[in-house]
Amino acid sequence: MNLTIRPATPADAAQILAFITELAIYEKAEHEVVATVADIEKSLFSADATAKALICCQGDLPIAFAVYFFNYSTWQGRNGLYLEDLYVSNEHRGCGAGKLLLRHLARVACDSGCGRFEWSVLDWNQPAIDFYHSIGAQPQAEWVRYRMDGEVLRNFAYSD
Repeated sequence: MNLTIRPATPADAAQILAFITELAIYEKAEHEVVATVADIEKSLFSADATAKALICCQGDLPIAFAVYFFNYSTWQGRNGLYLEDLYVSNEHRGCGAGKLLLRHLARVACDSGCGRFEWSVLDWNQPAIDFYHSIGAQPQAEWVRYRMDGEVLRNFAYSD
């Protein structure tokens, strides 16, 4: 199995959006994808982009992707690496692409002096949970994630 990982380029924007859409379908949230190819190009490849993407290929065929960014831990006084998305196309699951991407990102975190490598997983996604456990990752059950978006975010931001 000839798997390689490379940094994504603007030419990958349509493929990244296709992977994002496939991931959203898997997570039963396709209706929430509002990103366009132009949004992907701007948010991942503009001069001020804070997120980065990787593409995993089997030969020349893109079969997986990961999007990540650096965050900060005040307790550690160090950056961390946060994995926003990791997706392996359905027909290529089990070939090692996910583990290869995670190992690559773990190296990026270590080489960048990060104190943490974190991500989130849906509580019903047992195949992913089992996979993460198999590589030694542990859930952080004491933390509850909160979110504001859409109209709630705008109302809060601009209310008196």
